[in-house]
Amino acid sequence: MVLNDDQKAMLDGKMGKGAAYAMKIQVSIGEAFDAPRMVPITRAHVALSNQEGDTWFAEKLYNAGARCRIAPTVNPGFCLAHFDKNSKHPVSEEDAALMRRTDAAYRGLGAILSYNCTPYLASNVPNFGEVCAFSESSATPYVNAVWGARSNRESANSALCAAVSGYVPEYGLLLDENRKGNILVHVEAEMKSPYEYHCLGMMGDKIGEGIPVFVGLPKYISPESLRNLGAQLNTSGAYGMFHIVGFTPEAPTLEAAFGGKKPEREVVITDQDFREFEEKFSDETNNGKIDFAMFGCPHFTLKEAMYIAKKIEGKKLAVPMYILVSCAADEMAQRMGVKDVLTAAGAELIPDTCADEPCWHYLKGKVGITESPKCAYYPRRRNIHFVIRDLDTCIESALTGEVK
Repeated sequence: MVLNDDQKAMLDGKMGKGAAYAMKIQVSIGEAFDAPRMVPITRAHVALSNQEGDTWFAEKLYNAGARCRIAPTVNPGFCLAHFDKNSKHPVSEEDAALMRRTDAAYRGLGAILSYNCTPYLASNVPNFGEVCAFSESSATPYVNAVWGARSNRESANSALCAAVSGYVPEYGLLLDENRKGNILVHVEAEMKSPYEYHCLGMMGDKIGEGIPVFVGLPKYISPESLRNLGAQLNTSGAYGMFHIVGFTPEAPTLEAAFGGKKPEREVVITDQDFREFEEKFSDETNNGKIDFAMFGCPHFTLKEAMYIAKKIEGKKLAVPMYILVSCAADEMAQRMGVKDVLTAAGAELIPDTCADEPCWHYLKGKVGITESPKCAYYPRRRNIHFVIRDLDTCIESALTGEVK
């Protein structure tokens, strides 16, 4: 790998031990992928996990003097103002202490403490062709496919090293030839709402490895739908990019999406595929009874919070409803009175928090309902279970306390 003078100086420790450590990791990744050089980035997003290994690594860099050249946005942990030992959402002192350590480490490194898993929708939006380092399963396909920016599927640690060093090795999806599709996906299912894009993304086993090119989708696709598609593609598989012919910027035509080549294989997705997935992936309930509803994995938008508020205004929920959002969406909902409507019905708008966090320990052994397969997938390791249905069905189930 050929390094420039700035990169050599950083690697040699002339900019401090922390920067040298970050650059050493970036160079090692580049060597593993036979990258010929490093290239500068202009944006980064770090999928911090608020788990011991992640926090240890961030503290190691910080204590060695590292500071971010490119201030990254960060994923949610859990909101300490909402979850504490004295609230109705009590957490252990051990879990709270780890969250405080995580906050302190990333604050010290110079990260933007957004605590939001959908930065590509508002707070950290790249331009076409911009080279970035984005970790977070829903973020990488969104910035590549929807915005036409360029990022590999970074880990939390490699994205942080990119933010500290300001560089990434040039390989993979940073190169034109690796951004072309190789699987043609005919969507024959009826795509009525953002929920169907969750289901489409969960077809990873049927689509197979590669870069899918979707045809048959509606002309208008909402940001929420695109968010869902990317999030679930990385739940059911490992996809850094997709194309939608006539919609995403690098796929104005079928020929452009495939780079003039023929697809390696073709796949057809139907409504029946969605129904089979829903049945297979949902957990069992106690005679149809549910204990709670949870939305916002990835984080819900203000628009979605408003939609739920309209559906439940003047009513009372039979079970608790947790809606995870960014702090910006939470603030706007509060200003607009949307949060008051939700609270009156028994729903909670919760900022800066992830579904896969120890703060939800009191849901252990319970069965909830959600429209997000990703939300159902990760908490299972904490013995929290979910039925998966479309959003309207989820809302109705939260009002009645059962799902049909």
